[in-house]
Amino acid sequence: MDKVISELGRLAKEFADVPMLSRTHGQTASPTTMGKEMAVFAYRLQRQRNQLAAVPYLGKMAGAVGNYNAHMSAYPEVDWQAVAQEFVPSLGLEFNPYVTQIEPHDYIAELYSAIIRFNNILIDFDRDVWGYISLGYFRQKTIAGEVGSSTMPHKVNPIDFENSEGNLGLANALMDHLINKLPISRWQRDLTDSTVLRNLGVGIGHALLAYASTLKGISKLQIDTARLATDLDNSWEVLAEPIQTVMRRYGVPEPYEKLKAFTRGQRVTQESMMTFVDGIEGLPEPAKEQLKKLTPANYIGNAAEQATSLHHYLG
Repeated sequence: MDKVISELGRLAKEFADVPMLSRTHGQTASPTTMGKEMAVFAYRLQRQRNQLAAVPYLGKMAGAVGNYNAHMSAYPEVDWQAVAQEFVPSLGLEFNPYVTQIEPHDYIAELYSAIIRFNNILIDFDRDVWGYISLGYFRQKTIAGEVGSSTMPHKVNPIDFENSEGNLGLANALMDHLINKLPISRWQRDLTDSTVLRNLGVGIGHALLAYASTLKGISKLQIDTARLATDLDNSWEVLAEPIQTVMRRYGVPEPYEKLKAFTRGQRVTQESMMTFVDGIEGLPEPAKEQLKKLTPANYIGNAAEQATSLHHYLG
């Protein structure tokens, strides 16, 4: 987990100021930077990693049904609750004062819940990078002897991210059963948890395979800034947002409606956008000049700063 987060932090820093067209609902949206999008995933994963590390491991020594019955029969003068409360932590466990024949396993459910949340975020990352590769924003380093397709020799498929996604899904399915099963035991105990506990490591194993695959995929990524720039230059319509916002600031009537009529379903170019800005009645000339300095590549807000400040939040 830490290695994945570290690698995403590296990508955030490396691509901090590489502008990229956003996509919401699959459609062009206000630009961002590739580094900032990597920072989003690094921060999300770090939160789940921290929550995972904070889950306590609980233990008990309260006897067959949790009441120290046999202990007190043998040595009634001993304060067994106090002994247990001192002994269990000496093993590196947190003492659970209320148990039955078993420690109820709630902490195991908490543990796997945190891992599943981490995994779900990583699935989100795998799919996004898969999409960026499909768009041509990332190229993949070719590996000698690696086959992309049995019939199409030109292909370099994003197999590492696909492998990761598949293993994460399997890991989550297994761990979800553990989460739902282990806290439930009839009365003071039944044995339905026994076979399940023997498989505690299976989901973890698939998760580890997934993390390794994601890291392998990341190691092959090469950003294509030219392709990113081309997409940005073909998407001048994204500047409708700042233009209508500035129009609103200066009290120009119906700014949203005017930009909607100008851009929606239309082919917008740099020239047509500049002409539109020049023709806005009631907008001060300094504001027009400021808007005309905007391009899809520099309209990125504070995305670059967010990417470079990630280290303050990762610790």
